[in-house]
Amino acid sequence: MTKKDSFLIHRLKSINYACKGAILLIKTEASVQIQFAIAVIVTWAGIYFDISTTEWILQILAIGLVMSVEGLNTAIEKLADFIHPEDHKKIGVIKDVAAGAVFFAALAAILVGLIIYFPKIF
Repeated sequence: MTKKDSFLIHRLKSINYACKGAILLIKTEASVQIQFAIAVIVTWAGIYFDISTTEWILQILAIGLVMSVEGLNTAIEKLADFIHPEDHKKIGVIKDVAAGAVFFAALAAILVGLIIYFPKIF
């Protein structure tokens, strides 16, 4: 096996792990399931309202941002629970800050959605 083959094999394995993680998030995390459902709904809305290429880009970025930050929040929560299973004030702060990041991402996505769809609906 050459270095080039090794690099390619490692990249393919990384993609496999990432897909497993994404599927695990969607299957097991209620918050990710909700975000995924919203992503499906706004994708359908984008098709229905025939949004522009720029609007598609913004919508896709907003969906990706929220889903990514939600995944990171879940990872932080699981890591924190693994390190310190009992309630702990500092762990609680860490979890709250991670949840706050999801809030900011979701708020930005809501604003993008309003900017795109409000004029089309009203």
